[in-house]
Amino acid sequence: MASWLEEKAPRRFDELLLSDNIREYLKRSSLQANPPHLLISGPSGIGKTAAWRLVARQVLGPSWQATTHIIQARDLAKTADAMNKFEEFLRPEGSSSKDTLAGRTSLDAYDSNLSPAIAGDVAPAGIESSEHNKGTKIPISRIIVIEDADFLGKIRQSYLRRMVEESSRSARFIFTAKTPSRIIEALRSRVQLIRFSIISREDIEGRLNQIITEEGLSPDRGIIGDIAHVSNGNLRKAIFLTQLLSQRNLLNDRKNLQTVLAATSVREIQRVIEEALRGKVHQWRWEKNGSKNSRVLKGAMGQLDELMTKYNFEAEEVVEHFHSLLTASRLHLDEAVLSQLLIALAECDVSLKTSVVGRIQLELFLHQVAEIGSKQVVT
Repeated sequence: MASWLEEKAPRRFDELLLSDNIREYLKRSSLQANPPHLLISGPSGIGKTAAWRLVARQVLGPSWQATTHIIQARDLAKTADAMNKFEEFLRPEGSSSKDTLAGRTSLDAYDSNLSPAIAGDVAPAGIESSEHNKGTKIPISRIIVIEDADFLGKIRQSYLRRMVEESSRSARFIFTAKTPSRIIEALRSRVQLIRFSIISREDIEGRLNQIITEEGLSPDRGIIGDIAHVSNGNLRKAIFLTQLLSQRNLLNDRKNLQTVLAATSVREIQRVIEEALRGKVHQWRWEKNGSKNSRVLKGAMGQLDELMTKYNFEAEEVVEHFHSLLTASRLHLDEAVLSQLLIALAECDVSLKTSVVGRIQLELFLHQVAEIGSKQVVT
């Protein structure tokens, strides 16, 4: 079965769950003969990827996928020799070559008739850019997308800034980021920043009901609203969860949603906090591994390491899960204790913005949790 995230993705700007002003700006700027470089920021799952895809389709025409180049900075940051790989992406012929990906041109940029739209593929703005700008030569030949650009680091951002300046005649850059403040000012000043707000529960519920109607499903009364609520503004999560329940025939009972959630990382995140509150941040145990005994880290840090490996979480994502857990009142903590935990978590989140090794900041946070927990036990 095809993923609803792809199958139900917006095809027009007016289908994006964004404010009217932002939708209109994306539409208007995409129709320009000289569109700006963009930096799209906002939380996870609110449509940043869907938005840049529509912009690329509108600017480049029906053949946009052939001349749109994407790199995921978050994944790049995890790999060895990341800088060379980044240079190879931007300079396919080698770092010593003057030929850059951004400087290359394509015939499709000058004659959209070379790649006509297939049936059902409509321009997101309702009209092709070539028709809107009749008599005007559109110089843009390709779009380079840097997803999660806030993970690039200052060196790679500085390298990129020079290319943005040098190659603006033939290419456009689109950056996405959760934390635009991590983008250096020299680069941020050369792009148009667009901030996406969190999607309301009502809008998410409306989109889910639209999908349910299209699929001919009859879910239990209230379950769609429950999904919209637990998604906490993340439309991608809401659609994925709805399709998961649909495929397993679990939309017929609201209780099934809680069962599925309990089987996910939510419970594992909760165990990390609970272990830390008990003062068990580090616990070492000997476990038999084949013919040898190995010393294995347990406790809150052991569970956190296992969780981050299992779900491929970044430190920032762990903080988001901690925050969701604490604000959802699943731990039934005293208000004073909860307040102290949220302050410590906020300090951890701020520290992550300038830290290279996020695990160290998470470890410090869990030690603070243990200290808060010990004081609670004493009182």
